[in-house]
Amino acid sequence: MDKGADAMQADGKGDDDKGSGRFMLKLSGEAFAGGGGLGVDPDVVHTIAREIAAVVRDGAQIAVVIGGGNFFRGAELQQRGMDRARSDYMGMLGTVMNCLALQDFLEKEGIDSRVQTAITMGQVA
Repeated sequence: MDKGADAMQADGKGDDDKGSGRFMLKLSGEAFAGGGGLGVDPDVVHTIAREIAAVVRDGAQIAVVIGGGNFFRGAELQQRGMDRARSDYMGMLGTVMNCLALQDFLEKEGIDSRVQTAITMGQVA
């Protein structure tokens, strides 16, 4: 995994092996915003979670790598004079927010998941 990349793993207990295997899915932060471009659209995240859950129920193991560009873009903030490390951390926080949104909807679908991040966040990841 790239330095700073955040990921979520979903583990299924499907008894049919037609979808068995391990897969990685990369989702941009913009995918979570729907047509709005910023923030999180719950309907969009719920749809993504349902699609992931269906594959997991078929026996697949999925690691999801999620971006945070729907909240902040560290490089853009840096270009406007913000400290590079601080702007990168803001982008990572946006990514974690997306991960938590997806985790919530996956768990509502009955899929166990866990958020993993390079930032220590004991209460949430």
